[in-house]
Amino acid sequence: MEIDRTTRQRVARSILDHGPSTAADLAERLSLTPAAVRRHLDQMVEEGAVEARDPRPGALRGRGRPAKAFALTPEGRDGFDQAYDDLAAQALRFLAETGGEDAVRAFAERRVAFVGERFTEVSDTRPDLSPAQVLARVFTDEGYVASVHDGPVGEQLCQQHCPVSHVAHEFPQLCEAETQAISRVLDHHVQRLATIAQGDGVCTTCIPTAVPDMKEQVIS
Repeated sequence: MEIDRTTRQRVARSILDHGPSTAADLAERLSLTPAAVRRHLDQMVEEGAVEARDPRPGALRGRGRPAKAFALTPEGRDGFDQAYDDLAAQALRFLAETGGEDAVRAFAERRVAFVGERFTEVSDTRPDLSPAQVLARVFTDEGYVASVHDGPVGEQLCQQHCPVSHVAHEFPQLCEAETQAISRVLDHHVQRLATIAQGDGVCTTCIPTAVPDMKEQVIS
């Protein structure tokens, strides 16, 4: 039925926007009953669009076993904006064969030039945003569905979607260039913890809290 297909698209979009989600989370966000969401999730699992994942250790929710989270599979992400993956991969293979590693790296760096170009623009127009939040806005505008969360040692920039994840699986230079671009605009080291290209549900970059340079501290 068309209405069921539309609802499953809403479920998929919610997972894309918010990351791996439980049936209860989806039901609340979409104003559906948990039973209805589970029925759609069962169908999506059967179709290979989503997969159930065990909850993180310690993620207990009341009595009983913690609920499983559902994440989009690579096939599930295909329905969004990856129709030209094969062509892009072929082009990069040709570039690698004719220009070598340096040519691929140069292409990857040029592709993420938008990070530096837009960072200053967004920072100037939205002074209320932190640098990490500015980055999230920049990446979201480019189709990454990005957000910022507190982490153990600072902030984490999370990208729920990656427009080039399938190609980046074969050409990790694309992910490396993104990480380097983030580090440049923030002017300090960051660490990529997970990538959709390598099978993780979310691309996650750790932005550590800046530590003062001890050499600059004056002892009174």
